[in-house]
Amino acid sequence: MAPLDNTSGVWKSGRGKGRKTPKGRQLDDQAHSEILDLLGERPRDRDLLIEFLHLVQDKFGHISAAHIRALAEEMRTGQAEIYEVASFYAHFDVVKEGETPPPALTIRVCDSLSCELAGAEQLKKALEEGVNPAKVRVLRAPCMGRCDTAPVLEIGHNHIDNATVEKVEAAITADDTHVHVPPYETYREYAIAGGYEVLKNLRAHGDWEAVQETVLSAGLRGLGGAGFPSGKKWGFVRANEGPRYLAVNGDEGEPGTFKDRYYLERTPHLFLEGMLIAAWAVEAEKAFIYMRDEYPAVLEILRREIRALEEAGIVEAGYIDLRRGAGAYICGEESAMIESIEGKRGEPRHRPPFVAQVGIFGRPTLVHNVETLYWIAKINREGPECLNTVEKNGRKGLRSYSVSGRVKNPGVHLLPAGSTILDVIEAAGGMLNGHSFKAYQPGGPSSGLLPAHMNDIPLDFDTLQPHGSFIGSAAVVVLSDQDSARDAALNMLRFFEDESCGQCTPCRVGCEKAVKLMQAEKWDQSLLEELSQTMVDASICGLGQAAPNPIRLTMKHFPEEV
Repeated sequence: MAPLDNTSGVWKSGRGKGRKTPKGRQLDDQAHSEILDLLGERPRDRDLLIEFLHLVQDKFGHISAAHIRALAEEMRTGQAEIYEVASFYAHFDVVKEGETPPPALTIRVCDSLSCELAGAEQLKKALEEGVNPAKVRVLRAPCMGRCDTAPVLEIGHNHIDNATVEKVEAAITADDTHVHVPPYETYREYAIAGGYEVLKNLRAHGDWEAVQETVLSAGLRGLGGAGFPSGKKWGFVRANEGPRYLAVNGDEGEPGTFKDRYYLERTPHLFLEGMLIAAWAVEAEKAFIYMRDEYPAVLEILRREIRALEEAGIVEAGYIDLRRGAGAYICGEESAMIESIEGKRGEPRHRPPFVAQVGIFGRPTLVHNVETLYWIAKINREGPECLNTVEKNGRKGLRSYSVSGRVKNPGVHLLPAGSTILDVIEAAGGMLNGHSFKAYQPGGPSSGLLPAHMNDIPLDFDTLQPHGSFIGSAAVVVLSDQDSARDAALNMLRFFEDESCGQCTPCRVGCEKAVKLMQAEKWDQSLLEELSQTMVDASICGLGQAAPNPIRLTMKHFPEEV
């Protein structure tokens, strides 16, 4: 064997310019300390990611790269995973290294149909021209669920109804950027009036099947838009082995809808007792309330009253888990909501399996809308007669119509389910002076537009489908002769374009293409129809499937405009 070569200069000494730190973004000590302070003793569970991101956004006004790195350290997960969740939701401001954080104050101007009719676009332009962009930013925002007081904007967490530039300036001067909680019925007031007695009796010696039969006999159907018989869900969920969960869909994001907020800001315990009755019926181990971030007053009310329920011994501490949405309309779809509760991007799941079988954390989950649970409590307190004895135009029950647009008294109007648009307009005080009835949106933008002459259709489940529409969440927007059906349809499609989760191509690209085609001086109707059919046939969830309704109904009923 030849001897080793000892010639100098061949071997490296090892004292070169080697890496002193691991690859990737380094943990910043200050950011880590700030995250530790924010998270405190909370468990570092993966499903709490969105709650933790809210803590960072609320404290610092944005989410920096350093904070994402520190969160990843604490949660033992990847930075990419945290980034993809944070960047999905509109209410999180992700700021990369070297980027300028947003100003301390944000004004969000609602641009949904009701607010657009009330001059939101002009208001936004006036605000942009009148504020210092270094200190205040002005953004467009989708429906805030306050269509009865349009135009509406949110400055910080303070909603300004019937907004004007002067009101905004006054709020900024007074530093009035915090939530205003309206007066409401507290736990003590509700309990004195007999609240929670029904729940206590059911827990002591109730029969869930008897309660289910009572709910079914009342004729209650899901009031989030789908209209599925409410009691039937209980049997589906109970048919699956536990543990089981209950999830409340409080992501009332369909433009024109504000009925859930209306009830929660007045009688929250009627809803909470209904929720606990439903949770008892399916033996739910935990109840999750997913509430949209656009309702800060409701979130504060629920925090207070859940605490009151825990102190009164109605529920154990932690049984009701209040989760805060982050600005994503798609989370109103039940499987997308469940993804968000699990701390993920709110993207709808492929079905089957259905959430009654595989829901939160893969367990059977009962999902109900807020107003549905409100009625479950009323039915069990007052009997099924509170709904099934009301009859009009061959339809039974009551509907909470969220009414806005060109009427004198917009608001939530509780009317027989067989009411027509003329009944709804009459309940809302009639048309505004100088306006004549032209068209209406019967159930949010997903339901499209119907002309004024179609005024004898009961606005209820199953009655609008033959006309290419549906009642949905009963969000009624009334248009007058001073409004353009074409412009209204474009407003609706812009909303869908903005709110598509992007998961499936037919919806993501279809909405974008539709908006471009609808901006043309003359619509290419054959191409729009072909596009609509593709979206209906191939989209994963109801957003893409229903988005073409405004296009089709406008072409059908208002051909002179397109």
